[in-house]
Amino acid sequence: MNKTARFLSIAAVAAFASLGAHADEADSSQFALQFDTNRTRAEVTAEAAVEARTHNMEPAGSRVMTYQSTADRTAVRAQAAEAVRTGQISHGEIGNAM
Repeated sequence: MNKTARFLSIAAVAAFASLGAHADEADSSQFALQFDTNRTRAEVTAEAAVEARTHNMEPAGSRVMTYQSTADRTAVRAQAAEAVRTGQISHGEIGNAM
């Protein structure tokens, strides 16, 4: 029993020591990014302005076909009002209670 306890304690100390040998800085400085600080503020601002003009925020494949309507706005509103009066379409949040 004494040999087993001694062996386990030596193994634990060895494992702890090997973990300490691979330790690094607490702030993970080995993963820090390197930046080029030789550019002026004016250069960065000019590059951002060009990017803002040329960058397209529209997702790929989201363009839809446009349709140019020839209908008159007042005629469409009158048709919608008539459809509400006759009960063909619902109006409001509740809708038709029929």
